[in-house]
Amino acid sequence: MPLPAGADAATPDPVADRADAYAAAPLLNCLLREVAQPLPAPGDHRLPSGRILHVRGGRRPAAPELHTDGGRRRVGHAELVKLVVEELRLHTGLTNHELPAEMIDSRDAVAALLTARARATPPEDPYLRSEQALLTGHPHHPAPKARGGGPVARWLPYAPEAHARFPLVLLGLREDTVVEEGDTTALDALGEAPPGYRLLPAHPWQLDLVDLAPAFADGRLIRLGTTGFETWPTAAIRTLYAPASDLFLKFSLDVRITNDIRRLWRHDLLKLRRTDAAVTAAFADGPAAWLSDRGYRTADFAFEELAVLVRDGLRDHVRPGATPLLAAGLVEGFDGSPLSGTADPAAWWEAYLAAVVPPALTAFAEHGVVLEAHLQNTLVAFDADGMPVQALFRDAEGVKLLADVDRAAGWERLVYCLVVNHLWEVAAALSEHHPGLDPWPAARRELSRHALPEIPALLTVPTLPGKTNLLLRWTGADGADARYLPLPNPLAGA
Repeated sequence: MPLPAGADAATPDPVADRADAYAAAPLLNCLLREVAQPLPAPGDHRLPSGRILHVRGGRRPAAPELHTDGGRRRVGHAELVKLVVEELRLHTGLTNHELPAEMIDSRDAVAALLTARARATPPEDPYLRSEQALLTGHPHHPAPKARGGGPVARWLPYAPEAHARFPLVLLGLREDTVVEEGDTTALDALGEAPPGYRLLPAHPWQLDLVDLAPAFADGRLIRLGTTGFETWPTAAIRTLYAPASDLFLKFSLDVRITNDIRRLWRHDLLKLRRTDAAVTAAFADGPAAWLSDRGYRTADFAFEELAVLVRDGLRDHVRPGATPLLAAGLVEGFDGSPLSGTADPAAWWEAYLAAVVPPALTAFAEHGVVLEAHLQNTLVAFDADGMPVQALFRDAEGVKLLADVDRAAGWERLVYCLVVNHLWEVAAALSEHHPGLDPWPAARRELSRHALPEIPALLTVPTLPGKTNLLLRWTGADGADARYLPLPNPLAGA
């Protein structure tokens, strides 16, 4: 992992300085996008208070300084948090006592992760390396690494960023309390349950977060040990990959991570089969793939707390000879990333667009499916030469169907997820590694190939929707809300 732009290269790379730099970048991105006004002088931004904040530029702003009568004064991370709080109070007229603590928790989590990574061994599998690369995380969230404020020892053993791997806890769930839907047969192959019980795997951290003592006491639950194999936490933290079984399992965690409490909510589970079936049908033909959320199993007395979701693995979906990698990992950077290593970035980018864009637009146009095609829900498979050849999408929970939502709202969501959150970030990372590349003419050409009625406007409107994660958290909006502000449209000028 390269040294963050705000860290002091003259020192022996102290963890505190690196943690400050990693944590400041996404917080500054939010502040500059959502609250500040850019000024003509490069790097200068006017805040709601009238103060002028200067940052070093780039996709990860760094080294914040406040203008003073005598020049500029450096702002450390703790002072930056105070500054953001003051400016948000002025901007919104509201107060919030939770978000500042989350910002500090996120920075402290990065420090713990840096220390743990220094003595951890990264996985040999490049796919797993890409999933576990996200030390910065969401580039436009004020507290992307917050872990609920709990003790580090509680969550660090399960952190993907620390290259964790661990067995699953196996529980026996009394048969008369089982609730399930869809295909959950893969769960029964994880171990053996005694007569009268069904197998229910659990995330070890999950069991630390809920009180199940009454169910263990009366026999509705029994402990059956752990699996004989290890699982790897992916970028989603609560979604684990079991390479030996080629299976993904998604669990509930009663912890706020970014905007949401990461539970498998009842309302999402109850609509899962309908949503997943619609997306599966949309991907029945063509080179792209959908990792199906096949089904779920849980307990009637702890429906959300003990739910486990069964998701397709990779082997039956990835093109033979290709290597899948997480799109968010490409943006973050990891050892062996084809984004930084390609010798022909223009051809690489055209191939990337050809893999990712058509399936998302076709699903929308022909099947009424709005994919949540952001960086963490998209895998891209690469051939032996490091060229993109296939896209794979996942997470039915984030999918919307046009049968249920207004088409304009669905299109706005798709544009944000696919273009702003995804393509914009990959384009910026690619351009950073390959100066001189202009990625937007190729993006415009790819989008213009699709005959959706919304495409002409997408290519000409002056702005695109940018999600306001800082203001969403500050105003206490529901985590599923999506509120946008206009960002200059790079497609329009390409």
